Amino acid sequence: MAATLYVIGVGPGDPELLTLKGARALGKAGCICVPRGKEKGESLALSIVRQAIDLGGKEIVEAYFPMRRACGTAHREELEARWNETVLAVLERLGRGIDTAFITLGDPTLYSTFFYLYDRLLEASPGLAIEIIPGVSSINASASRARVPLGLGDGRIAILPAPSAADLRTALGAFDTVVIMKARKVFPTVVAVLAETDLSGKAVYVSRLGMADERVSRDLASVAVRDLDYFSLVIVRK
Repeated sequence: MAATLYVIGVGPGDPELLTLKGARALGKAGCICVPRGKEKGESLALSIVRQAIDLGGKEIVEAYFPMRRACGTAHREELEARWNETVLAVLERLGRGIDTAFITLGDPTLYSTFFYLYDRLLEASPGLAIEIIPGVSSINASASRARVPLGLGDGRIAILPAPSAADLRTALGAFDTVVIMKARKVFPTVVAVLAETDLSGKAVYVSRLGMADERVSRDLASVAVRDLDYFSLVIVRK
């Protein structure tokens, strides 16, 4: 039987949010491919998996993808090389009949590293068996933790990664709920636009959801810039 590549969303941080289907696939896999944005320190996705299942006897393959904006040819070439290295590593394990799991924070279809590899994998191996297992996204988990409905009735939802002030104003005018991802990068802009549009009281800041230092705040003015975290978002529900 041909080996399968399982692409598994492990949730935003709490190991109890890993789905039963994801845990079952991880248990079957002999190799786990772990994407990393930094060369040092353990992957958060891997730390979540470690708390949920026994990794004894499984091969761990780390894939380093520099988390820098692709602003030049050199960086683009480095990313291409890293993606291709990972494709070859995954295909080599699958070629030996080893079921392999590629883990990603949140859900694989929402701002995930995996889809940078998807076409490359299928181009190299058109008949490749890939099963994508959804996970709990940080958006859904944050809304649940903050007890905020993302959408009701005909309500419209927008998801914006690190928006400009102009884009945020437009979204706030056109949508009932706006989720601001990568909030750390633009937090002062977010605070200013919300004050300008009289929506400060409609916003909630969520940081490091499901982790020991989780923070949920409805007072954005109390969030100091120095305390902002990479794993943070803002939900505005009008």
